[in-house]
Amino acid sequence: MTADADAKKHAGMPGGTNVLVSIDDHIAWVTLNRPDKRNAINPGIVFEMVQVLDALEMDDRAKVLVITGAGEAFSAGQDLKEYFREPDAGDPMLRERLYRANAAWQWRRLMYYPKPTIAMVNGWCFGGAFQVLIGCDLAVASNDAKFGLSEINWGIIPAGIVTKSVAMVLSQRAALYYIMTGDTFDGQTAANLGLVNFSVPASELKERTRALAKKLMEKNPHVLRAAKTAYHHVREMSWDTAAEYLASKSDQAKFRDPEKGDQKGMAQFLDAKSFRPGLGAYKRNG
Repeated sequence: MTADADAKKHAGMPGGTNVLVSIDDHIAWVTLNRPDKRNAINPGIVFEMVQVLDALEMDDRAKVLVITGAGEAFSAGQDLKEYFREPDAGDPMLRERLYRANAAWQWRRLMYYPKPTIAMVNGWCFGGAFQVLIGCDLAVASNDAKFGLSEINWGIIPAGIVTKSVAMVLSQRAALYYIMTGDTFDGQTAANLGLVNFSVPASELKERTRALAKKLMEKNPHVLRAAKTAYHHVREMSWDTAAEYLASKSDQAKFRDPEKGDQKGMAQFLDAKSFRPGLGAYKRNG
């Protein structure tokens, strides 16, 4: 793609130089754009991503968000110079603002984002990038993507919220192994560990991610939002509290759903005999 074509593709989109956004067939492709730094997360990425997530939430053209990286990396994690050393030596209030903004988009916002999110891991994924990866609802990786928690090699721990994120998705043995050794692993291993949903050859990565996004778009977006929000809340609840919460959340989802999906599904299953739940979704426009 030429520079002019690339500029036209991203014209009128949120973001800037550190984050590029394009919308194609209701999929918002959000690209961390510091390829010369393996998309290491700096203040530019942090503040642009906050703005991007705000804008895309209200953009009806975007039904699903895919977050990926330019060049050979998803993200190499936090930029040691621009995110740590320079802010540490500067105004403490500005440092706090940066850290709040980073937490806001990397996990507080992504985890409960009202639209489905997919991490498309096309290459290097290290350290702080795990927060982004795990903050997304689903994840797809290239077989040859390289993952690692290399903080131990720098004489530091995986801080921010990285260790918490990893502990939520990996077994204790796997989490501690990679935290304590700093060893790297590929996309297929990430899939086997449950860190990503599946891993594919690099040549198939974008199309397989697109197909997954399309599958999500077939679902009722209001119920999809309620389902993922409920999941995140009940993980920290007791069984009794979860049962009470889920009953209320179910009622709320039905009340707020403008499509009245439960009624359509029931009618198509019981009356029209046109819907079999285990074999696909009800016809949303039927």
